Amino acid sequence: MCGNNMSVPLLAEAVTVSGMEKETAAVSFPETHHNQHGWADTLTAIQLPHVKFICPHAPPIPVTLNMKSMMPAWFDLMGLSPNSPEDESGIKKAAENITAIIEHEAKNGIPPNRIMLGGFSQGGALSLYTALTCQHQLAGVVALSCWLPLHRNFPSASSGNKNLPILQCHGDMDIMIPVQFGAMTAEKLKNIVNPQMITFKTYPGLSHSSCPQEMAAVKEFIEQHLPRI
Repeated sequence: MCGNNMSVPLLAEAVTVSGMEKETAAVSFPETHHNQHGWADTLTAIQLPHVKFICPHAPPIPVTLNMKSMMPAWFDLMGLSPNSPEDESGIKKAAENITAIIEHEAKNGIPPNRIMLGGFSQGGALSLYTALTCQHQLAGVVALSCWLPLHRNFPSASSGNKNLPILQCHGDMDIMIPVQFGAMTAEKLKNIVNPQMITFKTYPGLSHSSCPQEMAAVKEFIEQHLPRI
């Protein structure tokens, strides 16, 4: 099982954006900003009244790509190409910590099938990996400007939930995580979940960032898969 009986250290530091009415759904959006609300402010602008947003912050760790300097990160990054070595133990540990949030919310009345994971860049990568390997059937994944960690381990690493809706969004001018990596990820995902579950959107002229059109697509995806009940 993934993360049973774990404490939830990430929630102590997380920014939580509460719903305006009874919360019947939640979106966990792990991020790497530390000194500001970061994505929480962006998500507030597209929030639905019955949905709670939880934005856990990555802890500072030494990152190889950053010359081993400390920076907020969910796992070590040795490179940003599909063939780069990966921090397998760090990825799995981070996924356990995100799963602990899912299980905490479930104990407090929001079932996993009313919980969505999302994230940008490394946060999106972590959300993809967690949703695909966790035993819980989640409502979906929002994967922005990211990739699938440990992609060589799939589809065998998957928990087998074939009906997981996934929205991938990527800027076509992203030089940090090139859009080709996003497209390769989308094709890989079609071998893990039902292909019709995958939506891959690209945005002309967008670099490694977000845009209003992308956030409108995210809001529509959340509305579709986390309707008011």
